[in-house]
Amino acid sequence: RADGGQVHLLSALDTSTGIVLAQVTVSAKSNEIPAFAPLLDAVEQVLGSLTGLLFIADALHTQTAHAEEIAARGAHLMIPTKGNQPTLFKQLKTLPWPEIPIGDRRRDTGHGRRETRTVKAITVATPGGIRFPHAEQAVRITRTRTTSGKTSRETAYYTVSLPAEQAQPADLQHWARLEWHIENRVHHVRDVTFREDLHQARTGTGPAVLATLRNTSIGYHRTNGEANIARATRRANRRPHDLITAVTSSIPTTQ
Repeated sequence: RADGGQVHLLSALDTSTGIVLAQVTVSAKSNEIPAFAPLLDAVEQVLGSLTGLLFIADALHTQTAHAEEIAARGAHLMIPTKGNQPTLFKQLKTLPWPEIPIGDRRRDTGHGRRETRTVKAITVATPGGIRFPHAEQAVRITRTRTTSGKTSRETAYYTVSLPAEQAQPADLQHWARLEWHIENRVHHVRDVTFREDLHQARTGTGPAVLATLRNTSIGYHRTNGEANIARATRRANRRPHDLITAVTSSIPTTQ
């Protein structure tokens, strides 16, 4: 930006491939909320339709207008609820969770820690159940983590617009973890591998164009089965002609 601040972009990630489908610029005088519908427009332009897709976003986007917009396009939404929606958060927190059996439990170990995640889900009937449009289930996920002998516990609440027969607790567990993919598989890679945060482009369309090029590079490597983007980028730097040939060979030519 002209004031030297970083440009804020809102992206949509296909978690099945790790490829960014679309991104929009967030206004300097606003936040991500007004950019949500334009991002859906951009994704719909890429895919042709949003029908049947499940969108996962962070708690900032727990907005009734977003839920209505998603439903109007034939898609579904799973989203956490935190303090920015106090009424909904209280409704979710005070559901009869002690009476609900654990639907799924996962245990992970690694990097000196042990983590257990349990999922409980209950069918809710809106508008009579909870005050959030199109919510079919309320979800509680409890994470218990032990590191260096110290144990911590975190509880998160979600709503999902899919009924129980289409979204079992194991599915909910998996989808909740996908929320971190855009941070780990996009932002982290762009910052660490491409050093995006150190880049000085701040004005005009430059930052958005550069982010698009980085996303394209990441997507290209992942499409070709590369899990380690840093290693793939180093190899491409050493053999640029191979990369140019691979990219241009997919471009149709006319006689």
